[in-house]
Amino acid sequence: MSTRKNIILNGIASVFAKTVRIADQLLLVPFFLTAWGSAYYGEWLTLSAIPSILAFADLGFGTATSNAFVLNYRGGKKQLSADYYVTGLRLVSGSVVIGILLTAIIMGVAWFSGLLDKSLINPNDAILAMLFLMTSRFVSFYNQVYEAFYRTTHHAARATNLITVEGFLRIGISIFVLMLGNGVVALSLAQLLIIIIFNIAYALYGRSMIKDLPKGRWDRNIAGETVKKGLAFLANPLWQAIYYQGSTFVVRAMLGPSAVAVFNTVRTLCRSINQVFNIVSLAVFPELQIAVGDSNMPLARKILRKSMRLVLVSSIIGIVGLLIFGKPVYNWWTKNMLEVPDLIWYMFMAGLLFNALWFTSSVVYKAVNQPYRFAMFSLISAVVSVALSYFLSYPLGLVGVSIGYVFLDVLMTILVMPYACKLLGMSWREVFANHN
Repeated sequence: MSTRKNIILNGIASVFAKTVRIADQLLLVPFFLTAWGSAYYGEWLTLSAIPSILAFADLGFGTATSNAFVLNYRGGKKQLSADYYVTGLRLVSGSVVIGILLTAIIMGVAWFSGLLDKSLINPNDAILAMLFLMTSRFVSFYNQVYEAFYRTTHHAARATNLITVEGFLRIGISIFVLMLGNGVVALSLAQLLIIIIFNIAYALYGRSMIKDLPKGRWDRNIAGETVKKGLAFLANPLWQAIYYQGSTFVVRAMLGPSAVAVFNTVRTLCRSINQVFNIVSLAVFPELQIAVGDSNMPLARKILRKSMRLVLVSSIIGIVGLLIFGKPVYNWWTKNMLEVPDLIWYMFMAGLLFNALWFTSSVVYKAVNQPYRFAMFSLISAVVSVALSYFLSYPLGLVGVSIGYVFLDVLMTILVMPYACKLLGMSWREVFANHN
């Protein structure tokens, strides 16, 4: 199957994968409200938010392991790839066990201290539900490791589709449990069982695609490298938290809650275009990594050039669409209750051009399994952006915050894109000047 066809299939799979999140957020709400009522449902949302917050607790081990596996296996180093797999799997297993134990301790402290007594959910039910929810989250850490089997054999789209099916299965089981009138314990236990069964099938099916993998062994040096790279990959959720939550906090502290409403709604609408960039990145990443693993750098450079040009064109189309329809859609969406200066609109739209460039090129760092530079670039940019928003908010108000916010995209383009191109042995100018 050709590289182009694989990329298209990856893109289609990524689009379908996003429907699971939409269905999870929208489809289940009526069933929750009917079965539990708004107050009890609100308590469930609070309880289930904790596993989402701790989603980074895998410490990036799965990502670092899967990248190393693909690159070494495609490069002909099959024994080394097997060693990475076994070592990485043990590291992930260790984080899972520690995570479950810490969850049990935290919930035990919450129970004995009476923190759960004021909840509408029975404390015993809350503890069991939380243990099941957290175990589900920790078990899902293995997915990243097993995904390496699918990516290595050009079946990344199949892996994404399987995870999409698992997501819809969880939604279906949740609806069934709610219709039977069950509570949080039954719901969380049902989700845990689905995830465990799926992970076993997902792992066995992926492993069956690799016929000639030798027996791997634990390697201390590999473990040390995986830990370091895994922690570097953790910079991704960290810089995003600093950037998004930090800018929101600056607006609230300096300009008040009404300004937060304006800033966040404009950001949400304008950044909806970013979903296109995300889909393109998810589509090209597996084939880009395989090209790097095969030492086919001309193909890797071609994939990067084509993808960056595609998102650049997409961003221009998105900006034109926002210029024509953005204000009317925004006013309809917010019921004409929020007033946005035109300058803020234009700045957010300009930011889309820069975001398209750095976001798409950032996939190279993951593809070559070299996260250190991106971790440094992203953390520095996030801190500078929030600081600039803070200092400009006093003289310029919301316009000043917007300048600081968009400055991250400018700075990341300057830092991230040229070095990403260098990793593939090309100049950033080739993205625009090369006609192939």
